[in-house]
Amino acid sequence: FSTLFEIEISTGVWVGGAIVFFYAGLGGMKGITYTQVAQYCVMAFAYTIPAIFIAMTLTGNVIPQFGFIGEYSANGESLPFLDKLDNINTELGFAKYTSGSLPRIDMFCITAALMCGTAGLPHVIVRFFTVKNVKAVRTSACWTLAFIAVIYLTAPTIGGFARVNLIEKLQDTPREEAPEWFGHFEKTGYMSWEDKNGDGKIQHFGPKRQEVGDLNELTFKPDIMVMANPYMGGLPKWVIALLMAGCIAAALSTAAGLLLVLSTAISHDLMKKVVKPDLSDKEEIRYARLASLGALLVAIYFGINPPATFIAKTVAFAFGLAASSFFPTLLMGIFSRRMNKEGAIAGMVAGIGFTLAYIIYFQFMGGTKDQYLFQISPEGIGFLGMLINFAVAFTVARFTPAPPQEVTELVDNVRFPGGKETAAQDH
Repeated sequence: FSTLFEIEISTGVWVGGAIVFFYAGLGGMKGITYTQVAQYCVMAFAYTIPAIFIAMTLTGNVIPQFGFIGEYSANGESLPFLDKLDNINTELGFAKYTSGSLPRIDMFCITAALMCGTAGLPHVIVRFFTVKNVKAVRTSACWTLAFIAVIYLTAPTIGGFARVNLIEKLQDTPREEAPEWFGHFEKTGYMSWEDKNGDGKIQHFGPKRQEVGDLNELTFKPDIMVMANPYMGGLPKWVIALLMAGCIAAALSTAAGLLLVLSTAISHDLMKKVVKPDLSDKEEIRYARLASLGALLVAIYFGINPPATFIAKTVAFAFGLAASSFFPTLLMGIFSRRMNKEGAIAGMVAGIGFTLAYIIYFQFMGGTKDQYLFQISPEGIGFLGMLINFAVAFTVARFTPAPPQEVTELVDNVRFPGGKETAAQDH
């Protein structure tokens, strides 16, 4: 909202929060489900169409993924696009784009935590409550993976294209000749320039070019690169407008889903089932809306006063926490007839406790990289927390009473609707 309407970030956060509360608080599960279908359609088009346009401009290839691994053909040059990225990075004092800056084990753990964390996200899981039967759940899960792949496979291409466009359009450019979009993002605080050598030119350098001092004059928030990409690529205004709509749709969709999960957990699982069992439906809805409002106010505060880390890292932490807590419990709840509540609870507490303590220590208490456990960063530690969850859960379950018969029958019914006998006859 801040970028689209050129208003203060705080005002944009309040506007977005009000919109989310309006349709999440009044629409409920069914309303949000249909709204999110429309939002994904907008988001998918907004994410892929700019990537297609920029891929055609830089590589001549209509498919961004093929352009990313293909030839760079802009400005009369002809070389592999990844080589172009490597050349740009090394010339400016950064490491090669293709060399990677993380140990292989850390990259594996981050990838695994993101993958398993996606399966454990509450606002993703709750979507399966809206389907009609088990068959529909399995079908929708397959479609979900396909639609997620569209977004995830496009993300690396957008990052690479943005890197090339940013340097080509700004490096050594006099400030008065800088593109209009640079001034726009300067006003909103997403980009800033400081003329350190007094030559009036915008210059961006990495650590390897700064042996004699800090020569870098350009700073920007990494989170803005997706939104800035169409501006840098000189795309038509309707494409930029589409991207803006997609960014807003993505933010509102996720926020609404999380609000719904949180309000339902407080009003139904906590108030109705634990605190006040005789709670009426009307009172339950009231508590749900109050919970939504409280959560929204907290989110608005952190939106206006964000933590000292950027959004991508915060998202990685959230996925890691989901992977270390919910994912093992979900998996064992489907495939383990021996798992009991003692094991599941102990595993969740151990997994999320370890992961959260690791993140807090290295992110907020001054931990250094040489102290990393097995070279795993806080962004990837959720995978190790997940393994701890599994180990603790199975150990505790082994030394505690087996679950009741109705629980094991429920586990069987989840995998084989109608019972094992019916499933065997079908095969």
